[in-house]
Amino acid sequence: MVTLDSLRREERSAARGWRWLSRWLRRRLPTGIYVRSLLIIIIPMVLLQSVVAAVFMERHWQMVTQRLSMAVTRDIAAIIQIIETYPQDTDYSEITRIARDQLNLQISVEPDGDLPPPRIKPFFSILDGILSDEINDQIKRPYWIDTVGDSNLVEIRIKLEDKILRVLARRSQTYASNTHIFIVWMVGASLVLIGISILFLRGQIRPIVSLASAAESFGKGQKAENFYPRGADEVRRAGLAFILMRERIERQMEQRTAMLTGVSHDLRTILTRFKLQLALAGDNPDLHGLNDDVNDMQSMLEAYMAFARTEVEEDVGELKLSELFEKLEADFSLHEGKALTFSIEGDDNISVRPNAFTRLVTNLASNARRYANTLRIDARHSAKWLTLTFDDDGPGIPEKNREDVFKPFFRLDEARNLDASGTGLGLAIARDIARSHGGNVTLGDSPLGGLRATVRLPA
Repeated sequence: MVTLDSLRREERSAARGWRWLSRWLRRRLPTGIYVRSLLIIIIPMVLLQSVVAAVFMERHWQMVTQRLSMAVTRDIAAIIQIIETYPQDTDYSEITRIARDQLNLQISVEPDGDLPPPRIKPFFSILDGILSDEINDQIKRPYWIDTVGDSNLVEIRIKLEDKILRVLARRSQTYASNTHIFIVWMVGASLVLIGISILFLRGQIRPIVSLASAAESFGKGQKAENFYPRGADEVRRAGLAFILMRERIERQMEQRTAMLTGVSHDLRTILTRFKLQLALAGDNPDLHGLNDDVNDMQSMLEAYMAFARTEVEEDVGELKLSELFEKLEADFSLHEGKALTFSIEGDDNISVRPNAFTRLVTNLASNARRYANTLRIDARHSAKWLTLTFDDDGPGIPEKNREDVFKPFFRLDEARNLDASGTGLGLAIARDIARSHGGNVTLGDSPLGGLRATVRLPA
């Protein structure tokens, strides 16, 4: 008895099966639009031609073969009637001549005997089945046929009352042997159409690839001056929208930089007057706090300017990791009790914005030097990614605050900060530089007991 629970179980099982099948197909099918477009063209073409070929072969090939076999069988039946109805000479030379000249058949009359054992018929042989049916319908005598092999002849033996008639007919007389021409033309036309489709698809896909490359370059902070919209209307609109978006972003960044430059100039002028007045006031202990405040304001102003600029105006160039790490190692050696070690796996040369990348690495290393005694830097440069890992033995940062410290002006009083002045912009600047290269900076636990900072950039 079928219950509601059993039906529900069957439905859930069927749903799981469909989900598994869909996941399997997604893993197996290609992901690129070029290959998918080719499959969209090729698969319907192959299916259509397979159906057409199957229908054609079933109708045309079988019909032609049946008519040819019927005609040959009718000729053999006529020869048998002539042999049995009219007396012939002993060697049957006249009937042999008539069959050869008029019917294009080679015959011979052999003494009475047993027919050879039946040959094994090929599984897909249409000729064997149709020719056997025609002989059974028209001649109705014991027979033996041989259609196997690459010979151009078909051998037929008919057992008469006191003799055996042996007939050799050309295979083309009994079998539609030129059907392969249809397949050759069909396959050849398909290959030509597929070749034309590939050429057109490459022309349609190339603008999409160019747009993706331009967007990726812009995401890394590189210039894509040679990009222009082309291709289909939809691709052109997408390319034009990308150019307009890029121009708006660049214009906004330029306006922000210009505004902050003006603000910086005005504030620096005021800070300069403060410093001049403090200098003229002499060494007054009551003014030491004001002096420190002015210095803090100067540091905060410079840090904010650096965060706003993010070095976008710098061009991409080559940088040697070993030289950068050696400078950091020398800087660590100047501080007592501080040690830095590094290792590089892969190519030493990288393509980045040198000044910005140097500041990113220097900020992270300085942070470790400030709060830890040991820093280990591991660099892995593969074909696709550049990964830098900074492991130190300092106090670290609580897990709940590891994303908050990347927010501008966020200050973590209980742990560590990148800025000497405590502005809360250090990690924000580091992540901003990494993301301007198309990568990111993440924080985690170090095997040395402190903080692990991981920088991952596309190579």
